[in-house]
Amino acid sequence: METVGTSGKPRRGGRGARERILAAAAALFYEEGIQATGVARLVETAEVSTRTFYQHFPTKTALVEEYLRSYEARLSQRIEQYLTRDGLTPEDQLLALFAMVADAASGPSGRTTTRGCPLHNAAVEAAGTMPDVRELVQRHKQGLVRLLTDIAARAGADDPERLGRHLAVLLEGATALSTSLDSPHPRHDALDAARVLIDQALPDVSSATEQSSQGPDVVVG
Repeated sequence: METVGTSGKPRRGGRGARERILAAAAALFYEEGIQATGVARLVETAEVSTRTFYQHFPTKTALVEEYLRSYEARLSQRIEQYLTRDGLTPEDQLLALFAMVADAASGPSGRTTTRGCPLHNAAVEAAGTMPDVRELVQRHKQGLVRLLTDIAARAGADDPERLGRHLAVLLEGATALSTSLDSPHPRHDALDAARVLIDQALPDVSSATEQSSQGPDVVVG
């Protein structure tokens, strides 16, 4: 059964309602903000009734959490695709994460306006009001640092934990600056800066190979 909302759009329940609500949340939360987006705006965009909305999500906070879990799952899948491409060395994998961010053309809403990381944005908006959201974001960001640290260790970094933290800061900072400037350039600059940081943190393979080919030093006394 269809009803008509205040905007004149038909409101549909039944099959697909949950997916439409999540799609509306992905667009509106990212473009307009979580706090600025009320239930009335969500149900109008999703073309569902308020009753249908609450049948799927008992509170707006429950929708926010599901929106972030869905985004995190898609992001993790995308990271996995970038990291498991054939022929990538650990060093290549570190750079692949920055290339992934640099290549991002749009946010979850599909629009090209730069709004930054949805998880970071949610943490800022949820500060003090949505503890479960804050914990979800913290777990994700901590997992990113661990991932970078693990790859840095496999790449042979002298201090993989330090390199992992530094790369995470660079990645987050580039995303934040892109948001402030509404420009993709900081994300591309971060890729260049990551190359420098990684080169400095990893052993000089060419020098080590050259020294090994010359044999051990011989001391004549």
